[in-house]
Amino acid sequence: MKQFFKMMFASAFGVLLASGIMLIISFVVLIGFISSLSSSSEYNPKPNTVFKLTLEGTIADNAEENPLSILLGEKNYTLSLRDILAAIEAAKYNPHIQGIYLEGGFLSTGTSNIDAIRRAIIDFKESGKFVIAYADYYTQGAYYLCSVADEIYMNPSGTLALAGLSSQTTFYKGLLNKIGVEMLVFKVGTFKGAVEPFMLNKLSEENRLQIMSYQQSIWGNVTAGISQARNIPVEEINRFADEGYMIADPEKAVTFRLVDELRYKSEVEEYVKGRAGQRDKKLLTAGMDKMKYIRQQTNRSREQIAVLYAEGEIMPEEMTSIYGNSQIISERVANELIKLKNDENVKAVVFRVNSPGGSAFIAEQIWHQVQEIKKVKPIVVSMGNTAASGGYYISCAADIIVAEPNTLTGSIGVFGLLPNATGLYDKLDLTTDVVKTNKYADIRDLSRPMREDEKALIQASIERTYDLFLTRCSEGRNMSKEQIDEIGQGRVWTGEQALAIGLVDELGGMETAISTAAVLANLDDYKVTHISGSTDFFKDLWEKQLTEIKMSAVKEVLGNEYEHYQTVKSIQSNIGVLARLPYEISSL
Repeated sequence: MKQFFKMMFASAFGVLLASGIMLIISFVVLIGFISSLSSSSEYNPKPNTVFKLTLEGTIADNAEENPLSILLGEKNYTLSLRDILAAIEAAKYNPHIQGIYLEGGFLSTGTSNIDAIRRAIIDFKESGKFVIAYADYYTQGAYYLCSVADEIYMNPSGTLALAGLSSQTTFYKGLLNKIGVEMLVFKVGTFKGAVEPFMLNKLSEENRLQIMSYQQSIWGNVTAGISQARNIPVEEINRFADEGYMIADPEKAVTFRLVDELRYKSEVEEYVKGRAGQRDKKLLTAGMDKMKYIRQQTNRSREQIAVLYAEGEIMPEEMTSIYGNSQIISERVANELIKLKNDENVKAVVFRVNSPGGSAFIAEQIWHQVQEIKKVKPIVVSMGNTAASGGYYISCAADIIVAEPNTLTGSIGVFGLLPNATGLYDKLDLTTDVVKTNKYADIRDLSRPMREDEKALIQASIERTYDLFLTRCSEGRNMSKEQIDEIGQGRVWTGEQALAIGLVDELGGMETAISTAAVLANLDDYKVTHISGSTDFFKDLWEKQLTEIKMSAVKEVLGNEYEHYQTVKSIQSNIGVLARLPYEISSL
């Protein structure tokens, strides 16, 4: 009988082992199949084609296509800014592309990304080709982008959501009090408002001041851009917003000359078809899925300017599975900088930073490699929507910093949060007993109030980190620590404001940063290579696809509340001293 069970278990184990091996082989085959689905051959448009750019979803600097979503038939709602700009440039020079048709949708992205696309479309118009915009519903950001079109149309029952900027902060102090949790706050920076939701019931006057300041700067630039594109006084644009005409009769948008005419989508497409010289019944268009594969001239020079993307929150790489977001900045970015420093073909680096900050420790490691690369070749920072707090930390050592006028930057300050759950333990009648070898072995014990000497230790650590932050900025910007401290204190500035106070050197986008890097490296003939600081796709597929599926399910269940869930997960993944923006920045 014993022998029988041995044979049975051995057979069962063999079947399980074989099944496991087959599963691994099948998964490898699946990876190859999915990858083949995502790849595409070079696209050659037919004569009289129209480039249709649908403004839907979000825009990331260098979003990578997820082949798994193709296999599952999901739409990709994350567009790549890099691909969009390249497609617009290709459309300008391709003789078969007659114009661009902008279709407004629920676009959610930062103003700096929109500014970059607007400049590209303005440049495209120099070719003499047309740009026509239409939407059933114009979000504020989509309209700001579409305002550079030759003609703007809207559905007769549509909406132009031009209402101005607002920012809302949720405060947790009352809730925490109810459950018996006190958040112990350690910070340096008068304007470092990230801790306010845990210690106040409303915004401090300093925080309110900085929010109002950067909002007015951004809104001023947006209204000025619309005014110039549409030849409408800024006062009229503000009157449209102040009168609440976004929910009035759509004819108001025409009256204020924000929209040229109210037309149905089918009518606009028929008109676009005529402008393109098409005779078929259906409008012939090419979307981003095709245009990013359009043939472009390639520079064969061995000398390169490398663009390295650092996008997302700064945190240890092992925390990504908890956070459920592949867009993070980890020490991988520092490793990529080391490779670029040692690559003799790379003559200059453009470091594209789009981050609200995060771990001060990781930021220090990346800063060090920026400093090292600067010793052997030029490095220019190109700031995206946000390069603040830790995002500024990793930028400050560069030779030149280029920011968009509406980039949110600065926020030079640090903080730490530790919960005291004594009240919660009391409510639940929980007790603890501790045995320890040394005085501070239980410094992170949540079940008891923190002693004053422990608080002093942590506050001293925060102040040392802030002093180091000031030192890094002082060295990088050739300013005294006192000067940096005066404009630091956690305060957020727009790129336009940052230029005036010396935190950035130039205003512009990626194109400005690349041309500046070329001048610093004395390059006339060079090619541009793009490098992602995120994890390799195949490693992502192995390690994170189950997480993405799980997060997709959470999104489906939570709907609009998903952002709050994401914030909570982000808080859980933040460890150590943080150099981070005080809040999530809403899209335009």
